[in-house]
Amino acid sequence: MDTRTALLAAAAAVLVVSAVGVVAAPDALDDPREENERPGHLRVAGIVVSPGEVRGETAELRLGVDLRHRGSAVENVTVRHRAIGAESGLLVDETTVDVGAVDGGGERTINGSVDVERAGGYRVETAVFVDGKRVETRTTRVGGVAALTPDYADTRVGFTEGNVWPTVAVSVREADNATATLSVSVSVTNRGDAASDPIDLRLLMRQAESNVIADEARETVGSVRPGRTDTVTATVEVPAEYNYYVDAALWSDDVLIDETQGVANLNPRETISTDESVEEVQFSVEDFADDRADAAGEDGADRGGDGATEDGTPGFGPVVALVALLAAALYARRRP
Repeated sequence: MDTRTALLAAAAAVLVVSAVGVVAAPDALDDPREENERPGHLRVAGIVVSPGEVRGETAELRLGVDLRHRGSAVENVTVRHRAIGAESGLLVDETTVDVGAVDGGGERTINGSVDVERAGGYRVETAVFVDGKRVETRTTRVGGVAALTPDYADTRVGFTEGNVWPTVAVSVREADNATATLSVSVSVTNRGDAASDPIDLRLLMRQAESNVIADEARETVGSVRPGRTDTVTATVEVPAEYNYYVDAALWSDDVLIDETQGVANLNPRETISTDESVEEVQFSVEDFADDRADAAGEDGADRGGDGATEDGTPGFGPVVALVALLAAALYARRRP
């Protein structure tokens, strides 16, 4: 057999062996890039909390979780939300969102919600699961839920808040030794973008010393244009020479939507001011940080070496003060 024939025979043999290998192991010719593709990975890029439906006793907290995906497809993904009382540590509500498969890279927002009572604050724990295995957890603190206005009382009309112009102004129309006729003017502002519907104004004249209601009045507040302020005036008659709290409230379909207070000082020997206001509560959302108790204290300042006494008063303490007094006495005796 010459050299050329031998080479052709060897090439034919290689082809036959290759064909048999492909039939026996079809995966041998798979694209190696598929084997080197990164496995699927999910991480939480961010969480947004916003108020949803607000009812009388409870409120809905809407949760938007931004999931960032890379690599191959991730199957059987679920997101679980737990609302836990900040003070009690008790589970208030729990919901699970079935996401399914996540593919294509980039970010995807998964929407969910929990229902909580309109009181106190909460920790919202968000956990991401893949095939039932937890892959990441995030915690968000929500406070001031009581400040959320129920949907039935949500209106942009309220009493005017001014530094100089009074919200409630009282003037005397007529007076004698027994009674006084008062004119009460109340300012109402529309902070919305559309004209308001008519609402009711109710006034109570409450005698300061006894809290007895001396008189009351009702007036209708007509439609107020956006950004405008209207003044509504009512007339009441009360016993003279007493001081009164003027309790004013705005009502819409028997729902209290705003309230304020003024005074009427008719006693020339004594005056009163409005009742003390309650501290305002605001709805807030922030990332959760572990509160670790250590020697630095809550604000991070070192409490160990500032020379403070046990009651927290800055100083050197009674022992150091006594030493200073003895040193001063000895020095005075040594002086000629």
